[in-house]
Amino acid sequence: MKSITINGSKRESVGKSASKALRNAGQIPCVLYGGDGPMHFSAPELAFSKLIYTSNAHTVVIAFDDKKTYSAVLQDIQFHPVTDKILHIDFYHLFDDKEIAVDIPVRLVGNSIGVKLGGNLQRNKRKLRIKALPTNLPDYIEIDITDLDIGDRVYVTELESESYTFLHPDNTVVCQVRTPRALIVEEVEEVEEDEETEGEESGESTDDDKPKDGKSTDDDKPKDGKSSDDGKKSVGDSKPDGDSKPTKDSKK
Repeated sequence: MKSITINGSKRESVGKSASKALRNAGQIPCVLYGGDGPMHFSAPELAFSKLIYTSNAHTVVIAFDDKKTYSAVLQDIQFHPVTDKILHIDFYHLFDDKEIAVDIPVRLVGNSIGVKLGGNLQRNKRKLRIKALPTNLPDYIEIDITDLDIGDRVYVTELESESYTFLHPDNTVVCQVRTPRALIVEEVEEVEEDEETEGEESGESTDDDKPKDGKSTDDDKPKDGKSSDDGKKSVGDSKPDGDSKPTKDSKK
């Protein structure tokens, strides 16, 4: 893992007032843990820019005025809730024979098959916490996603290494290729259309095809109230023309 050197100055005065005075002077109060006891020191604020404002992981070499150096790793950092200025930084002393827990960034390489087919790549973990000796700490954890199809996932167990141990459950998903929502909606519509087609091809009559209440429909009734039997005449048509009575006008 790459290392960044920070030039610090040991400080004897601790407390809120001393820390505030350091910040006003452009210095950041820091503490180095892990040795015989906590070591208080300060360093210029600009010295931490390459360590904090980056996605890469680094170890730190703290160099003091007495030419003593300490290998360390960033453990905790506090920011101002409004201005986001650095208020305090904690470091942990590294020893060559003692394992340390560190967050390592994840780097994805390759073009996923699933993404080419329209899937969405989702990064569930941008950093993974591992435990290893300082000499075995990697700069990043690389994952080749070329063979990832739609629905495939990469679990933390697939990234196991002899150099370090992951501090995550075995079922932790690091990244995956999800099915796009538009494709899910299209598949649901196709299923509904197939079900409707199967119902039409079954040949079963529906309620709309049956007459309601057992009565015939209007199409079954003869028009104009006449019988459909053409061989029969109505009562009015059965009287001959000679039997009709003369009207008053015909007697004149």
